[in-house]
Amino acid sequence: MPLYDAASLDDFAKIAEAALAEIPEDFRRHLAGVALRVDDWPDAGTLHALRIPDPLGLLGLYRGVPFGMKAAGAIVQNVDMIFLYRRPILAYWHARGGRLEDLIRHVLVHEIGHHFGLSDADMERIENTPD
Repeated sequence: MPLYDAASLDDFAKIAEAALAEIPEDFRRHLAGVALRVDDWPDAGTLHALRIPDPLGLLGLYRGVPFGMKAAGAIVQNVDMIFLYRRPILAYWHARGGRLEDLIRHVLVHEIGHHFGLSDADMERIENTPD
């Protein structure tokens, strides 16, 4: 089976929704207005804006105003959205191994972290802190 046929967009969405259901309710309730979208690739405008030359270099993206930074009563311009990029995730999975479900969950949780205002450095520190 070719790498890109390993899991469809629908498969990814189902895996991501199952992972989302495992997020503790205290956090999940703050995700009610955040849409989840699975695309094959990041679009050229996003890659350009983020200065990422290789589309395989972006596994996921949070686009929106982080939780806690929204002004009460403010008019929402765009829906907050978490993107998961199927082909870059599959390529990463193919190169690194492990369970695809675990990788999708990891990328999803990382993007949820951005929704809560955490930076990449914050999340790396959290992931590398011993229990």
